[in-house]
Amino acid sequence: MTFPNIDPVLIQIGPFAIRWYALAYVATILLGWRYTVGNIRNPRLWTHRPPPATADQIDDLILWLTLGVIVGGRLGHVLFYTPTLIWTDPLEILKTWHGGMSFHGGALGVLVAGLAFARAKKIDALRLGDVIVAAEPIGGFLVRIANFINGELWGRPTKAPWGMVFPDGGPLPRHPSQLYEAALEGVVLFLVLRWATHRMKWLNRRGVVMGLFLTAYGLIRIALENVREPDSYMPHFPLGLTMGMMLSTPMVLIGVFLIWRGLREPLPPAIAVVEADHGPTAAGLDEPA
Repeated sequence: MTFPNIDPVLIQIGPFAIRWYALAYVATILLGWRYTVGNIRNPRLWTHRPPPATADQIDDLILWLTLGVIVGGRLGHVLFYTPTLIWTDPLEILKTWHGGMSFHGGALGVLVAGLAFARAKKIDALRLGDVIVAAEPIGGFLVRIANFINGELWGRPTKAPWGMVFPDGGPLPRHPSQLYEAALEGVVLFLVLRWATHRMKWLNRRGVVMGLFLTAYGLIRIALENVREPDSYMPHFPLGLTMGMMLSTPMVLIGVFLIWRGLREPLPPAIAVVEADHGPTAAGLDEPA
């Protein structure tokens, strides 16, 4: 198959360009924000504990998380994949429009931002994390589609009939691994977390939704690293390991621990939920931060 060769620039006005990659991040923030607020305001999800934050607090949180994603994603890419930029071309680190964002770095940035926000607002950080990660697959889908449009992060050579010849990937057909990631890290992971939040009501169990996200994402990423072409500048790790595999393994271990811990913890008694201006609140329950 031939790569569709979509222009990565949606609109060009003089020196000003609007790129699909940038739009993917903007859409991720906006859609993730509204989805999270919708979950906070949905009284059917909070059967044993009230939401960890109000809708207004989620509005404030978005700025913190946006900074965490951008700063963490860029610094993660530099530290994990291109550390030579630190001493060869440090100004390139600031040029995020050239591409180069690490999911694992962005996740760490979100973690730091979320912890800081929870501490400042006296919110249960673990339960806040459960709410945040439920929306993450929206970004996982959109950003991977943008990677595909950019013709970057393609997969290893393949003889499969759906293999594509990418503009900068040489003459051999390759796995369109960006589309695999969009499907698994985006659509499938979203459905798994949606099942956890809306069917199993696991937002009432501290850390379980976050643990499920970490475990599922880590396993998906480890599996897809087998068809994703490692960056040419990365060293060869033993046993066929890649940087993505090594960064994802701790996610799986931490995720399994959080699921185990959260499911063992007894649930408080069921609560009566009433509608309020800023979302559902528990009648007669004052949960500690």
